[in-house]
Amino acid sequence: MAASERTALGPLVGAIDQGTSSSRFLVFNAKTAELLSHHQVEIQQQFPKEGWVEQDPKEILNSVYECVERTCEKMKQLNINISNIRAIGVTNQRETTVVWDKTTGEPLYNAIVWLDLRTQSTVERLLKRIPGKNKTFSKFKTGLPLSTYFSAVKLRWLLDNVEEIRKAVEDKRAMFGTIDSWLIWVLTGGKDGGIHCTDVTNASRTMLFNIHSLQWDPELCKFFDIPMEILPNVRSSSEIYGLMVCFPAFKSGALTGVPISGCLGDQHAALVGQMCFQDGQAKNTYGTGCFLLCNTGQKSVFSEHGLITTIAYQMGRDKPVFYALEGSVAIAGAVVRWLRDNLGIAKTSQEVEKLAADAGTSYGCYFVPAFSGLYAPYWEPSARGIICGLTQFTNKSHIAFAALEAVCFQTREILDAMNKDCGIPLSQLQVDGGMTNNKILMQLQSDILCIPVVKPSMPETTALGAAMAAGAAEGVGVWSLNPGDLTAVTCERFEPQINPDESEYRYARWKKAVKRSMEWETSDSPSNGKLK
Repeated sequence: MAASERTALGPLVGAIDQGTSSSRFLVFNAKTAELLSHHQVEIQQQFPKEGWVEQDPKEILNSVYECVERTCEKMKQLNINISNIRAIGVTNQRETTVVWDKTTGEPLYNAIVWLDLRTQSTVERLLKRIPGKNKTFSKFKTGLPLSTYFSAVKLRWLLDNVEEIRKAVEDKRAMFGTIDSWLIWVLTGGKDGGIHCTDVTNASRTMLFNIHSLQWDPELCKFFDIPMEILPNVRSSSEIYGLMVCFPAFKSGALTGVPISGCLGDQHAALVGQMCFQDGQAKNTYGTGCFLLCNTGQKSVFSEHGLITTIAYQMGRDKPVFYALEGSVAIAGAVVRWLRDNLGIAKTSQEVEKLAADAGTSYGCYFVPAFSGLYAPYWEPSARGIICGLTQFTNKSHIAFAALEAVCFQTREILDAMNKDCGIPLSQLQVDGGMTNNKILMQLQSDILCIPVVKPSMPETTALGAAMAAGAAEGVGVWSLNPGDLTAVTCERFEPQINPDESEYRYARWKKAVKRSMEWETSDSPSNGKLK
């Protein structure tokens, strides 16, 4: 691209993509959806006790600052004018829970990550208060089962166990939010007038939000004993929430005064980025976990097969809400990170792929990575990870292959549930996320599902979805979401290459392994204790 072309690109839109393992800032051309520049910073996960997963909210914030600053530097080197950035969208890891002090701007505890299991005893205590211990008691209000996964029980644990948070609530200093709320509040001014808000998609993951009335639910807040005044204001996914303020961290003063006008939980943003705007369109994202979402249009569909009902998006305050069915898998890319960091069988994720390629088979070895229990379709927090079918012949290459196969089997389980609930089987699976760069995984996925897998050549669909929401917001209006204006996406296809009978045999063996992973852990195990 010539220098003159670069400076004449027209309106640009930025996207902050704050995920479980990294933060990124990406800049797109609003007319062509072309990705022009980006920067990524990996963030630490802390595991202070077995089953606990935390992150430092300040580290998350600083990683976002660094990504914005570095991306703007790269754009200057490319002779792209950063003043053409007209809006910023935010997309984030969902459910992860932060409580901070609105007078000091400081977090009052580490963020409790969505994968965290410390709340199992909280869930069991709450279940005793429900007639028949019915996990799905709030299904028709929230779309969700009572689980360690969602924000309400994490917030309940913080109020029960962290004195500083209890005191801040009493003194009316506490604010609660998921990561989107924390970032938007700080980026729009923090303690000096920052906007405390979230969007309907993130609110729908808390277990405190009525997905029909689009309001925080007083009965649920009472059930979880959560004061409603600490909750953020709920807005649509596409509107101006506030303007970026200047920070000491932004040496260049970049983006000051630019509106933050898009906000979607990461899986919802990927649904938008994959252009799944029609009833029945679905996508599967392979990140830390694995998430299959199917757009069900303006009606909420309730699953009979272990899926959850969630808000897909709302593209403007006066626009209709769209709903989705979701199959959530806790561990996907995280299993590769575990093989690398915990077992040390490879130094990089690419090396894990190479080991799997060398084996070409798991040789009868099956891996159920239930590190955080099992999510959809089982909702079984007592499950734990197992590797079975080991022989003296098994080596690290077979285990690497079994780990990749596990990601595919888990997707097959949630796709089967989705097909039963929707009644119309998917004829192909649209995919995105970091793991889709792994060609062996994508071929395996097609083989195990017995349908084609379709991957867009531009894999950053999550950030793209947030940018689309931001650019389309009223008062910004640089990105058209009219079907005729949406850019056609080029894709790579993976077709099934094995006999369906072999696929069914392997899947049946996997299901047998899943049964053996269940009822392993209980909340009264010695390792589960209160915060000292």
